[in-house]
Amino acid sequence: QVQLVESGGGLVQPGGSLRLSCAASGSIFSRYGMDWYRQDPGKQRELVAGITSYGNINYADSVKGRFTISRDNTKNAVYLQMNSLKPEDTAVYYCTLSQGLSRYWGQGTQVTVSS
Repeated sequence: QVQLVESGGGLVQPGGSLRLSCAASGSIFSRYGMDWYRQDPGKQRELVAGITSYGNINYADSVKGRFTISRDNTKNAVYLQMNSLKPEDTAVYYCTLSQGLSRYWGQGTQVTVSS
């Protein structure tokens, strides 16, 4: 059973930074791809960033140059460093783990960008 727990969300002013963390348990973490999604009420869920087991990384166009995804396999953790935050980045951010055809989700952490 895979369990994912996100942390690090909060309220930040436009232009500010946050670092999200996701701790995984119950799996051989290093073998699997990890992604960050976000969803704001009334909007479609969006893939923000992903990192494969080999370290290949992709970003949504909307966050390129501002967000950085990384992973630490020794800690079973994945991170999302978010800089130059904008009000449109406001959403619940979810960490996911891809295991074959299955995708596991964390409970989400709220990020609010507002002055």
